[in-house]
Amino acid sequence: MELIPNTPDISAYLAADEAIDHEHPRVRATAATLSADAPDAYAYAKAAFEFVRDTIPHSQDAGDPRVTWRASDVLAQRTGICHAKAHALVALLRAEGIPAGLCYQKLDVIHGLVAVKLPGEERWARQDPRGNKPGVDAQFRLDREQLAFPARPECNELDLPVLFAEPHPVVLQCLREAVDRPHLWQTLPTDL
Repeated sequence: MELIPNTPDISAYLAADEAIDHEHPRVRATAATLSADAPDAYAYAKAAFEFVRDTIPHSQDAGDPRVTWRASDVLAQRTGICHAKAHALVALLRAEGIPAGLCYQKLDVIHGLVAVKLPGEERWARQDPRGNKPGVDAQFRLDREQLAFPARPECNELDLPVLFAEPHPVVLQCLREAVDRPHLWQTLPTDL
């Protein structure tokens, strides 16, 4: 799928903000640990993806009621839904100077993804750090997508084509205002 950046300025996909706080010491320390064994940007991006996918459980899968939304909090509390985990991965990528943004799928609710633009690559590559479980096998790939949930048009599911430099305001508001994960499940947007 060809993504359409919501801004042509690539520096926007390297910036820090309230949710993607890649200048936070916890994000920087995690990035430094991951980059120590990564000889290039591809190896680092894959390591960061696998770290978020595999070591930070999706709060629904883990039965964790906590809601996180800021990247540093996701790393500290080791929990988050797809959107929060996407914020953490984008922060880790940007911490190492790799352009990354947020994109979404319209499933039953809006599902959060990441897109990365590695050196030498012409296109943005979508990745899904949601976390694997039986029936879900998301992988870091540049040759083709291997997302947790491929959109099924016959079920009115869509891949939304816009690439955002910052979290979509509707998604961020839901995360910030949620009392707990069950409350969040009632308020997650079904469209953007």
